[in-house]
Amino acid sequence: MLDKKADLAGPGIGDYTELKEILPKNYASLLNIKETQQALFEIKNYIEKNLCKELNLMMVTVPLIVDAESGLNDLLDRDGSRTPIQFHISNDRDKNPIDAQVVQAATKWKRVALKQFGMATGEGLCTDMRAVRKDYFLDHDHSAYVDQWDWELAITEADRNPAFLKAVVEKLWKVLKGAETFVQDMFPQLKTGEHPDLPDKLTFIHAEDILDKYPDLPRKQREDMILQEHPAVFIYGIGWPLADGYPHEMRAADYDDWISETLSEDGRPMHGLNGDILVWNPLTKRRHELTSMGIRVNAETLPKQLEMSGQLDMLEMPYHQGIINHEIPLSIGGGIGQARTFMLLLKKAHIGEVSVTVWPKVLKDMCREKNIHVLD
Repeated sequence: MLDKKADLAGPGIGDYTELKEILPKNYASLLNIKETQQALFEIKNYIEKNLCKELNLMMVTVPLIVDAESGLNDLLDRDGSRTPIQFHISNDRDKNPIDAQVVQAATKWKRVALKQFGMATGEGLCTDMRAVRKDYFLDHDHSAYVDQWDWELAITEADRNPAFLKAVVEKLWKVLKGAETFVQDMFPQLKTGEHPDLPDKLTFIHAEDILDKYPDLPRKQREDMILQEHPAVFIYGIGWPLADGYPHEMRAADYDDWISETLSEDGRPMHGLNGDILVWNPLTKRRHELTSMGIRVNAETLPKQLEMSGQLDMLEMPYHQGIINHEIPLSIGGGIGQARTFMLLLKKAHIGEVSVTVWPKVLKDMCREKNIHVLD
């Protein structure tokens, strides 16, 4: 059980000795550095265009920093293990100062932005989001620099159900699968039997059902096992305590709804209106998360989740008051990792091959030995 508890938060492998074993041997990139840059920008344009088309979104600007007192920053989890970078803007010789935070994601800002940009029900927005997450362990698919397509769609109360969530997920998967076909048409060398294509359809499965199949394994190992059966899955219900007393993974209490009661397709009681898309990575031979998303909390479920998390004091923040007072639209949304998606579709062994950021010398030396070109 200690392993399960340790596995709830703090993403990344956490050990460079282990990472060295995970990175592939005899690696050779299918695209050179120049081709890689060409491909990732073509993929980026394709996904932005088609994501907006499928979900009725429009591209909008997005903040890099937010006011610390607004409650808009994404805390990522609820155990306090990942905190944002904060700094003081003295402004006007400290007469009108601001304490600002670098965003960790635009999760909550997007929901407020639906109102700011005048989005009606069934309309939404997509952002080219950049963030910094300083508390990540820097491994093959976690970086301190984060880029995401953060999107949000205004919905009605009647849409807050698993069937609607599934329909949106399927549209999103259609875009990702289409991007794979698109880039392989441009660079045929990416289509190879050694790297199987993504399946046409996702397998949908609740976190409770995965626990039932592998009751003695911690979360990441359960995900590795289910992905060997089904190479692309959407895992429902992430955040609510499962039968073993632990949630599948820690989730922040003030954006995704993980407390609402639902029913499985065969009538069993479940919880949660959120989830993750994960795929099997044949290069690293382990789980590869592409997106986290969900139907957002409402005035009823927000205080319940904050109470469970011991964070009721957050209800005084402007963002949280906006939800309680029905001033912010109901919505569904998520963040698709850009570099993670590029890494997968371009058959890359390391996220640093498609994203420029900082890496420790031990990792750069390790990658160099394995013929992995990490950008810096």
